[in-house]
Amino acid sequence: MASVPHTPAFPPTSTGASSDKALAHLSQADPVLAGIIARGRPIQPSAHEDLYLALLRAIVSQQISTKAAAAIWRKVQALFPPDGYPEPLALVELTDEDLRTAGISRQKAGYLRAIAGFALRDQLDHAHLSQLSADDFTSHLTQIKGVGRWTAQMLQMFALDQPDVFAEGDLGVQNAMRRHYGLEETGRALLKRMTEIAEPWRPYRSLACKYLWQSLDNTPAPEK
Repeated sequence: MASVPHTPAFPPTSTGASSDKALAHLSQADPVLAGIIARGRPIQPSAHEDLYLALLRAIVSQQISTKAAAAIWRKVQALFPPDGYPEPLALVELTDEDLRTAGISRQKAGYLRAIAGFALRDQLDHAHLSQLSADDFTSHLTQIKGVGRWTAQMLQMFALDQPDVFAEGDLGVQNAMRRHYGLEETGRALLKRMTEIAEPWRPYRSLACKYLWQSLDNTPAPEK
């Protein structure tokens, strides 16, 4: 996991009201989380259905700052006039050098073309993927070179707006839980303890993660 602060393709919105039912459940289930929610800003879920675009932006954003990611994404869009949308067929035809002009490394260029190829094979159908279990969704997306478990979880939480995803491998979630729950474990022991703590949060673990990120004034940290 990288330690560079990173904004996911679709960051949590901090305006509006969250589900009263979800907040009540989380607050009743966990007094520590109740305090985090009480001190935080309201988080309003916001669904984004273009999984293809979400994947591209997630790859562009990996391991770089929010500001840098935004600047590079604008340059990528400029490669696709007139509307800036990277249609899969057009993207797969771009060379490494074409993408390098937008600040995309050779490695990431390969990842972006792999995503475009996946889309061209009709493997990113929102209606179908939104019905998959978390494990099946992750298994499906991680067939794409460059897409790992973290990226799949971020798409579930933001692009699909699924309510019960627990990003136990995310550095931001780990740091928040270490701080608020006094966790001293590392490695697999840490992940096991985090998962145990989060179990009562079901079926609203996505919202809990968003409040944990917010509590550090942090956003999800991408996988290496």
